[in-house]
Amino acid sequence: MEKKKAKKTAHVGDAARAGAGADADADAPWGWLTNRGLVPTFSLISLFGLLVRAAVSLHPYSGAGTPPKYGDFEAQRHWMEITVNLPARDWYVNGTLNDLAYWGLDYPPLTAYQSYVHGLFLKLFDPDAVALFASRGYETYFSKLLMRWTVLSSDVMVFFPAVFYFWIVYNRGRSRGGERCDAAWHVAMLLINPCLILIDHGHFQYNCISLGLTVGAVAAVLSQKDLIACALFSLALNHKQMSAYFAPAFFSHLLGKCLRRKNPFFEVSRLGLVVMGTFAVVWLPYLYSTDALLQVLSRLAPFERGIYEDYVANFWCATSVLIKWKRLFLTPKLKLFSFIMTLSTCLPSMIHQISSPSSQGFLYGLLNSSLPFYLFSFQVHEKSILLPLLPASLLALDNPSLYKWLTHYGLLSMFPLLHRDGLLLPYITLNALYFLLYHVPRDKRVSKVTGSSAAYPILSAFSVCCYFGLHLIYLTMHPPEKYPFLFEALIMIFCFFHFALLAIYTNKKQWTLSKHSMLLNKEKKII
Repeated sequence: MEKKKAKKTAHVGDAARAGAGADADADAPWGWLTNRGLVPTFSLISLFGLLVRAAVSLHPYSGAGTPPKYGDFEAQRHWMEITVNLPARDWYVNGTLNDLAYWGLDYPPLTAYQSYVHGLFLKLFDPDAVALFASRGYETYFSKLLMRWTVLSSDVMVFFPAVFYFWIVYNRGRSRGGERCDAAWHVAMLLINPCLILIDHGHFQYNCISLGLTVGAVAAVLSQKDLIACALFSLALNHKQMSAYFAPAFFSHLLGKCLRRKNPFFEVSRLGLVVMGTFAVVWLPYLYSTDALLQVLSRLAPFERGIYEDYVANFWCATSVLIKWKRLFLTPKLKLFSFIMTLSTCLPSMIHQISSPSSQGFLYGLLNSSLPFYLFSFQVHEKSILLPLLPASLLALDNPSLYKWLTHYGLLSMFPLLHRDGLLLPYITLNALYFLLYHVPRDKRVSKVTGSSAAYPILSAFSVCCYFGLHLIYLTMHPPEKYPFLFEALIMIFCFFHFALLAIYTNKKQWTLSKHSMLLNKEKKII
């Protein structure tokens, strides 16, 4: 009789706890969405992300109506024109049918194949849009609509599935209402990244492809599928050479894992074979001769442009106010300086992952290799800040304040470029949308800010005032005639200072991860 009563009491207790859990799930932020399941949650956020992208696509793009070379929109269209009308071996060769001085292809072959596929799509519906020579500066409403659709479809086919893969892997085991809500918030941060949307769907590029392949490779690493990770990251490198910003992190983490297995040489060899095999398949049309291969490689390294061009928030541009690098040193010397500084600032993170590889350390390693590349490598563009922003967004759930600040400064660093493109309205709107989504209530146990000092609120308030002040100055005041780019320089120096501080913080954060794991291991041994 007593056993029956105990069972009945336990059953009632379980039911009560289940009911309480259901109520908590319903009351939790995003609860109305997460209670429907993973796939509906992701689908609804993805649909909203696509609507935001479509809305931004209605605004101007880089070089709209500005001959003779227009801008990035015309560059992408011209590559479609070249790849559709010429054989693959002529895509990177200067000639009467392919003037490399007019937006010549300067990305790896996978970008050329992507341009070919999209060119066939344009040719099917609007042949004049890719007609050889005759289509230069072609800007009809229908052709612009088709071009915008190619970027949207690339997002849907590459970036969104990769984010879903990462989201499932990274948030595996989150079952409570609060944790599921945090996971929904995380996917919103990944899919509604204002910087990526403004560049790809406003300015006009296809960063979603290379970044999507990288996210897929990261997810494969986290799920212990290292061969798939190598293939996907090799494809990312073959789409945009700037994906090399992540190469030190992938190399050091995978090497660290291989060194801890029974046969390290075999493990490294099979990963190397996958990388070489992927590269061989992509570069197949150019492997028939050494000259053809070198011709393509020469197009991928724009050393003739100098160590920097526009006002980019990196070391070379920021310090050029005091040190005229281009006047004092020739390009070979600057290449050497850049290489040494980039490698030396990546090295601590690499050493950490070789000696103590971990999933969380790998994500920080991605940030601690891409940020030094942005700060110190040769010929960096404003848009390259998208690369450090990617691992910061992957870490957004564990370190939301890091993602917040890097996103704000990333947006500000691109503000002059986006303003020139006529994208002020979507810039302001996406800033506001990001602010609202970021401050949606989350599980405080997961999203708390760690490591903040007493001076943090004061410094944060000062930084925010400068952030808004620089926007206001740029929009309302005219620079002196003697210094026409004064405001761009101020924005660049301000952002560089914050990027450098964040780089120091993230390196320190990565090394504290191993200390924390060592303490946990000691506690387990004591127990």
